[in-house]
Amino acid sequence: MLKPVYVLNGPNLNRLGQREPAIYGTTTLDEIEALCRQAAGPEGLVFRQTNSESCLIDWIHEATDQSCGLVINPAAFTFYSMAVMDALKMYPHPLIEYHISNIHRREPMYHNSLVSAHATMVMAGGGAAGYPHALRLLREMISGQASAERLSGTG
Repeated sequence: MLKPVYVLNGPNLNRLGQREPAIYGTTTLDEIEALCRQAAGPEGLVFRQTNSESCLIDWIHEATDQSCGLVINPAAFTFYSMAVMDALKMYPHPLIEYHISNIHRREPMYHNSLVSAHATMVMAGGGAAGYPHALRLLREMISGQASAERLSGTG
């Protein structure tokens, strides 16, 4: 049985479509979820959003045990949550940090991600359409990892 991929979203992303449309666009989180479900592939998808740091950490722990890959947009937790960073350090599978806006073109407080050093890949600035791209890349990483494990005899 294939394990699902997870897409986890942090605080205020439930307000997409209404929140600062000049930065985040007008696509809602429900619409992003629909795009992700189309791109998820045979592994299936667990798609979640929370405004709670502790809930996000619990979901990262769950994903550590039950998923084969993770796309995470930690939102504000990216820049100050050592607890989210510590949880992601334990994640053993391909991990993509994703941001809707280009965080490096924004104010300096958005430039220092605590997550990036622990991610397999970092993507930013692709808007809502970047989520399915991230999932397609994640699937390629999962495929490559499975192939490498078969070749090495560890899978």
